[in-house]
Amino acid sequence: MPKIKICGLKRPEDIISVNDARPDYVGFVFAPGRKRTVSLDKGKSLRSGLSDEIKAVGVFMGNGFDEIITAAERGIIDLIQLHEYAPEFVSELKKKVSIPIISAVSVRNTIDIINADNMMPADYLLLDNFKPGITGGTGESFNWEMIPALSKPFFLAGGINADNIRSSMKYGAYCIDISSGAETNGYKDEKKIKELVRIIRSE
Repeated sequence: MPKIKICGLKRPEDIISVNDARPDYVGFVFAPGRKRTVSLDKGKSLRSGLSDEIKAVGVFMGNGFDEIITAAERGIIDLIQLHEYAPEFVSELKKKVSIPIISAVSVRNTIDIINADNMMPADYLLLDNFKPGITGGTGESFNWEMIPALSKPFFLAGGINADNIRSSMKYGAYCIDISSGAETNGYKDEKKIKELVRIIRSE
C-alpha cells in the first residue's frame, strides 16, 4: 500500500481537513509565483497546527539555497522537494541539511526517469508530467507505463484524482502525490481528501 501526500495546502481549514483525514504527507509550496505559494512564515503557522503524525514537505523551485536551509532549520518542513535543480545543487544541499530530499523529474520518456535515478543524489524522486513551458504542477498525468524499475523510492504525481488513483497504485510508487485532484474550484476539498485517503488505505 503506497503512502499518500496532499500537496498545496494554504489555509487553516486545509490543516483541519488533513488532520482529520490523516494522509502521510502534506506539501507547502514555497516556490515563488505559483497559485498555491505560501511564505515561510505562513508555512510555519500552518505547520504549527499540523498533527505530529503527518510529515510536511516543502516544495521549492527557483528558491535560493539559504531559503531552503532556513525552512529546514526552522522546523517548518520534514522533507525538501526540489524542482529544476541540478545534481550539484542537491549534493551541496545534502551537506547542509539532515532531512530527506525529493528531486522532481518532468517525465517525457523512460530515459528521463532512468537518468534521474542514476544521477540525482536525492533520497526520493518525484515523477511528474512534462509539459512545454510549464515547470511543476501541470495537473496532467503522463503515461505511467513508462516507469521502469528504479533504485530510488518515488512519489508519483500529476493529474491523480479519485477516478484514477487505483490505477496509479499499480506502478510501484512509494507515495501517491495529489494536489488539484483534492480540490474543488481551486481550494482543497475536505470530502475529496477523505475519499482519496480512504481509497489508498482500503487497497
